Amino acid sequence: MLTLTHRLPPDPQAAVALTLSLTAGDRTRSRHRFESESGEEVHLKLPRGTVLSHGDCLTDDSGNIIVLVTAKPEPTLMVTADTPLDLLRAAYHLGNRHVPLEIHPNYLRLTIDPVLKAMLEQLGLTVQEETAPFHPEIGAYHSPHGH
Repeated sequence: MLTLTHRLPPDPQAAVALTLSLTAGDRTRSRHRFESESGEEVHLKLPRGTVLSHGDCLTDDSGNIIVLVTAKPEPTLMVTADTPLDLLRAAYHLGNRHVPLEIHPNYLRLTIDPVLKAMLEQLGLTVQEETAPFHPEIGAYHSPHGH
């Protein structure tokens, strides 16, 4: 078992030993056991509150083994609208419900929820189910690299 204790900033030049593909929910777990893509057991023992992002690198106490974190595709809803105001209105209603939300200029993405899907469709938005990497916004008071 490999115990990862440190997060490094993304480094395209890093010599990656393992890849750890995690869902958005998994990337919020600072203390958990996962299995790498090659089947090796990996234990995260990161500072509490650490939120991992696609492309982050993790290492053990020795700093010798580097593990790349990737966003694992997961079931999501992609929301599109006829106008930017309609999309903004949808983001407002979802934010009111404290829903983890990925925000783009032309669409929103959230985890599948039949009640929210019905609400969004009732508001006149187009909602499609898809399997995609999910990158929800990190809270305004949270540093992206745990500093």
